[in-house]
Amino acid sequence: MNRFIISEVIDGSIADEAGIEPGDILLSVNGKAVKDIFDYRIFLACEKVLVEIEKNDGSILKTDIEKDENEDIGLLFENPLMDNERNCRNKCIFCFIDQLPEGMRKSLYYKDDDARLSFLFGNYITMTNMDNDELNRIIRHRMSPVNVSVHTTNPELRVFMMGNKSAGDVLLKLKLLAEGGIVLNTQIVLCRGINDGIELDKTLDDLSDLIPSLNSISVVPVGLTRFRDNLTRIQPYDKKSALSVISQVEKWQQVFRKRTGSRIVFLSDEWYLMTESKLPEYEHYEDFPQLENGVGMVPLLIREFSDALLSGKKPYMEGAVSIATGQSSFRIISMLAKQAENFYPGVKVYVYPIINDFFGNTVTVTGLLTGKDIYKQLKRKPLGNRLLLCSTMFKAGTCIFLDDMTLDDLSGLLNIRAVKVENNGEALLNAIIEEL
Repeated sequence: MNRFIISEVIDGSIADEAGIEPGDILLSVNGKAVKDIFDYRIFLACEKVLVEIEKNDGSILKTDIEKDENEDIGLLFENPLMDNERNCRNKCIFCFIDQLPEGMRKSLYYKDDDARLSFLFGNYITMTNMDNDELNRIIRHRMSPVNVSVHTTNPELRVFMMGNKSAGDVLLKLKLLAEGGIVLNTQIVLCRGINDGIELDKTLDDLSDLIPSLNSISVVPVGLTRFRDNLTRIQPYDKKSALSVISQVEKWQQVFRKRTGSRIVFLSDEWYLMTESKLPEYEHYEDFPQLENGVGMVPLLIREFSDALLSGKKPYMEGAVSIATGQSSFRIISMLAKQAENFYPGVKVYVYPIINDFFGNTVTVTGLLTGKDIYKQLKRKPLGNRLLLCSTMFKAGTCIFLDDMTLDDLSGLLNIRAVKVENNGEALLNAIIEEL
């Protein structure tokens, strides 16, 4: 049986005023045993609540609470899910984790596949470990939206791609959720010659039956590292094949827009960057439904940077700074750097595209760069008075690269102040012109 230990009580909250303290244990809500975070939230969604708490000294506190229906009472738990995470049972042919080298920190090798994480944090799930009872629980608790990795709606192909005999019924599960009123965001990791072409047309056509519950579809290219020994052979996309995907998806955008007023399906920025195509305008991405999937991240960055420039000239420091970036975004970051130089006389920006020797040169995104590659390629370069690094390079909430080098380590090796910069245009401009 789970013990729901309270890790924090928000100052001034209802729970704080009721005398609940860190270390106390939640026993029940409204006389009902809690299974996980969703039970907890659903049971709290009323105006009158009875909360039963076991205090540190073993005594029992029962407190009646009157509140607004959707008002939180201010408790945080040692385990945010209030239950064990569900791990992934698939053996996907394109899984990035299976392409990691040995010896990295253990947390990088963990694969989650938990609908609760999808709802809370936007994680994508495959639904291969879910039965109808769990799907109905999602509907009953209104756990919406749910983000689902589809990849293909061809049952036999999905079983092959995901290495799981239970993977073929994804469309049936999606339809059950859609009929239950659950909003769906879906993604397709496209593997050249496997689930693209005719198979992609079929998948998009099948998913269209989920409208209006279908909120968005993202199409992203498979990421391939150099560590693919004994894994399924997958050919990377080149400029010609990627341009074909762009053309194919743009036709579907026209179909969806004519039918619904929304494009529904969106390409990740990588497709445009790898083909050196013009990126769609900011407005193309509507309400940016899959920003964390790299869909529209660059156009948003450009808009934010431009807005920050146009908001008026700020006090600035003359001198040189440097930016390390992935190869795919080098062209864009260079353009923004030149805009800053033109707007702020006396400012010089060196932009360096870092080749990903660690994972292999087919990996070109900024977020997968390592500290060692940055150091090796910049140690003899002019860097100015500080080096700017995008926050996507680091483990969330830390200054640790994928290879466990820290920001301070890199600063010491390069003898320069390395600065972590949040991934937005205004933050980038401020980091270029201000002494942070």
